[in-house]
Amino acid sequence: MPPVTSAGLLLHRTGENGPEVLLGHMGGPFWARKDAHAWSLPKGEHGPEESPVDAARREFTEEIGVPPPDGEPVELGTVRQSRKTVTAFALDGSGFTGADAVAERVDDGSWVELEWPPRSGRTVRFPEIDRAAWFDLPTAREKIVKGQAALLDRLAALVGG
Repeated sequence: MPPVTSAGLLLHRTGENGPEVLLGHMGGPFWARKDAHAWSLPKGEHGPEESPVDAARREFTEEIGVPPPDGEPVELGTVRQSRKTVTAFALDGSGFTGADAVAERVDDGSWVELEWPPRSGRTVRFPEIDRAAWFDLPTAREKIVKGQAALLDRLAALVGG
């Protein structure tokens, strides 16, 4: 089985208490009542024919529902998350208001289908991300899935904080 590769954008801005990042809460029944370590940078899988940065921009648009802001992403490197290798890029999100689009979208975002409840024979659609929010770095460390926590450290080293 070929390795699973994902890419995503970690939007950041300067907040009252230092850097803030935009994270998305993972959708679906497994994550519905979870908050700690249930948030992720908007990301998704890509194949060898697509560059990681192009995939990161595409996935951001699919999951958040609006395109990312203009600007040149800075690579933060890769992390292992479960069976995936995730390549992340930092992007200045100052002035970005598109996080509000997640709450407003209906069919614009990225959806997954799964059998729910398990073994019921019933297929239900869930959004990959059901909401998005800005968090300061200490709060983001409590929210982000554990496999992505190192990305916050790398971002802090890049922008200060």
